[in-house]
Amino acid sequence: MMRLRSLVALAVVMAVVASGCSRLTFIKPAAKRIPYEQKQSPYTVSDSPATRQRLATEDRLALATQRLRAGDLDSAERDANTVLKSNPGSADANTLLAIIQDQRGNTQRAGPYYKRAAELAPKQGAALNNYGAWLCGNGFPAEALVWFDRAVAAPGYRSPGSAHANAGGCAIKVGQYERAQRDLEQALALEPGNAYALASMAASEYQGGRYFQARAFSQRRLAAAPASADVLQLAATIEDRLGDTNAASRYRQRLRAEFPEASISSPGETTRP
Repeated sequence: MMRLRSLVALAVVMAVVASGCSRLTFIKPAAKRIPYEQKQSPYTVSDSPATRQRLATEDRLALATQRLRAGDLDSAERDANTVLKSNPGSADANTLLAIIQDQRGNTQRAGPYYKRAAELAPKQGAALNNYGAWLCGNGFPAEALVWFDRAVAAPGYRSPGSAHANAGGCAIKVGQYERAQRDLEQALALEPGNAYALASMAASEYQGGRYFQARAFSQRRLAAAPASADVLQLAATIEDRLGDTNAASRYRQRLRAEFPEASISSPGETTRP
C-alpha cells in the first residue's frame, strides 16, 4: 500500500473591502495520492529520485502553508525559501512568500513574488488575479486590468467572480465607469455576497449621483461582511445626500466606536469610498 501524502495548493478569494483590491490566503487542499492495494501477486513500488524530490517539495509546501495559517511567518518563510532553492520555478512557493511579505506589512517586497508567480503560472487564474490585485493596490490600476482579464480567461479558474470584482473596483480608479459597471454586475451575478463588489458598486452608484441605488448596495455590503471604516463613511455620506440625518448619524456613531482612529467627514463633505 502506498503512503498517503497530502498536497496543498494556493487559491485566491475575496476579503472585506479596503481602499484597493483584495487578495486572500485561503488554502485549498488538492488531490491526494490514494492508497492502492494489489489484488494479485504482491510487488514493491519504488519511486524514482525525481518523484521523491517532487513529493518532498510538495510536503515542504504543505508544511509552509500550515505554518502560515498558524501565524508562524518565520518558519513558513524558511520552508518556502527551501522549496524555491530546490525548485526556482515553483509558482506556489513564490505566492507563499508574497503572502508572507504582505502579512508582515512589506507590500513593496511582496510585489516581485506575486509577479514571478504570475509569470510562472500564466494559466493559473489565482496567480494572475493576485498580481493584478497587487498592481491595483499599489498605484498601477490600468496595468492591473490586463491581469484581471487574463485571470478571467484562464482555463479552469474557479473564482472568476473575484477577478471581476477586482477589475470593477480597479476600473473605477481609472475612470472606466462602463467597464466597472459591467465587471461588478458580472461579479455579483457569480457571487451575490461578494463584499468588495458590493462596496465598489455602492461607490460607483454614489459617484454617478444614483443615491438610492448606492444605499441599497451599501446596505447589502454591510450585511455581507464585517464593516470597514471606508464602508461606514460611505454609508453615512450616502444618507447625507438622501437627507436622512438620523441614519447618517448612526453610521458615524458606529464609525467612532469601531474605528476611533479613522478621520470622519462632516455632513455634506466628500469622502473617498
